[in-house]
Amino acid sequence: MANDELGCDVNPLNLQEMMQQARQIQEQMQAKMSQTVVEASSGGGAVTVTMNGQKQVLKLKIDAAAVSSLSSSAADVELLEDLVTAAVNEAGRRADEAIKSSLSGALGGLNLPPGLF
Repeated sequence: MANDELGCDVNPLNLQEMMQQARQIQEQMQAKMSQTVVEASSGGGAVTVTMNGQKQVLKLKIDAAAVSSLSSSAADVELLEDLVTAAVNEAGRRADEAIKSSLSGALGGLNLPPGLF
């Protein structure tokens, strides 16, 4: 066994096994993030965003009624922009929550320090 800087015995085989497990968990989590899909809307459904766990926007839907009710005023355009922003931000929060929930289940048995994920 090797002696580390703190004078503790470290088994290099055990360390290698732990690194392999960490790589496997990372691969599983990346796959889960791409498969996780969340949806959020704003303006009573006028704008809907679908996003994956990697925070890639998969779909943006703007209800036709929201567009047809727009006048040419800057205030109406700004309102639509705000609705899109709100929906994207909410979808991002939901993606974070879904991944956090998934991570806590997958990593629960590893006794990691609180607040790490």
